[in-house]
Amino acid sequence: MRTTARTSQGELRGRVEDGLVVFRGVRYAEVERFRPPRPVPAWTGVREALVDGPIAPQRPSRLEHVMGAPEPHDQAEDCLSLTITTPGVDDAARPVLVWLHGGAFLSGAGSWRWYGGHRLAREGDVVVVGVNYRLGALGYLRSPGLSEGNLGLRDQIAALRWVRDNIAAFGGDPSTVTVVGQSAGAHSVACLLGIPEARSLFRRAILQSPPMGLGLGDPRRARRSAERFLAGLASDPRTAEIPAILDAQQRVLRRQSGPLGMNTAPPFMPVAGAGVLPDRARWWEHVVRTAPDLDVILGWTGREMGAFYTTNPTFQRLRQIPTYGPRAADAVGEAVGSAVFARPTLRLASRLSAVGARVWAYQFDYAPAGSPFGACHCLELPLLFGTDADWADAPMLTGADPAEIADLGRRLRASWLSFARTGKPETDADLPWPEHTPTTRAVRHWSS
Repeated sequence: MRTTARTSQGELRGRVEDGLVVFRGVRYAEVERFRPPRPVPAWTGVREALVDGPIAPQRPSRLEHVMGAPEPHDQAEDCLSLTITTPGVDDAARPVLVWLHGGAFLSGAGSWRWYGGHRLAREGDVVVVGVNYRLGALGYLRSPGLSEGNLGLRDQIAALRWVRDNIAAFGGDPSTVTVVGQSAGAHSVACLLGIPEARSLFRRAILQSPPMGLGLGDPRRARRSAERFLAGLASDPRTAEIPAILDAQQRVLRRQSGPLGMNTAPPFMPVAGAGVLPDRARWWEHVVRTAPDLDVILGWTGREMGAFYTTNPTFQRLRQIPTYGPRAADAVGEAVGSAVFARPTLRLASRLSAVGARVWAYQFDYAPAGSPFGACHCLELPLLFGTDADWADAPMLTGADPAEIADLGRRLRASWLSFARTGKPETDADLPWPEHTPTTRAVRHWSS
């Protein structure tokens, strides 16, 4: 099996893993602090692509108690790399899935084993590309004269541009790219829908649990976060050491979350009208212009906030109140989840359909019998990416029936793969998935 591919910069060597060819640590751009990404210089000879590149500097995810802990990776500011998994380095022109990870724009990595594309590549004969991009203040600080903001979005666009220019060498079809994101990654995909230079780089989109209740990003909130971050940094942000940057980020996060820890909105995230992201009006104008050429899946889980509030001390105390405490805690979680995820995502689905996009909406309802988190944020990820072994220690899967997980995962992957290939998700004969329109407002419910 061939393991070398020639890119516009030079030749790369991957290796065979479980019958697939995987290229790791593929540099798609390089960066300096608070500057847009720039192309990687060309090289001579064959460059090894056998080891994951460094991931964006970060502290442990606030959802480790739900997802578990990922394997350790080196961290570095210059972290822009791809993990490419392909059934063959040939001219087969396969559909391409580009994965944008979540993590509240503060944590995560497309190169984590959790997000391996082996099952999708093998089952669907597709090429899967995981993206590492800048996070936190280094990726999303908006401070005039220092950082334009939305640099992480610029990174994602640079990755998509690299895919357009090079993925054919890895057996992929640059004209059949589906960009897939979850949580912060799905919010990024929503932003990309209305960025002119990005929209031409993909044909289809899948948005899993986008926090659309946050909007495109409030400039006033971004200004407050920047002021708090810079005030808490004892040195020049242009030269500050990474630990100091991360410490300052954590202080902003704690202050913004409030005394009860109820506010889960990221302190650093895309902001409308800054850098590459247009303001809301111009963003929507471009969405409308390109909607007739868009196929999109979007959805949410049945209990999104179970991941955030179940172990929150305030909610734990509330649940201890006899009779009404558990009901009150559930009601608050349901209301917040609906306001941040379900209602605004459903509204976006209807708006996209109304201007000509082909839209499929879903709610992921499956909940393992022994898990306290229910159908929580991130629960669908183990059914799509990685392997059962990669997710074996995930607390959110406690009590899951392996047979149910295997069957549901097979069906979910089949739908995503059918969508990437044809623009329509595969459906079961007994459980059809009708297209969402402003009049039908159809939502497919996924459960065991």
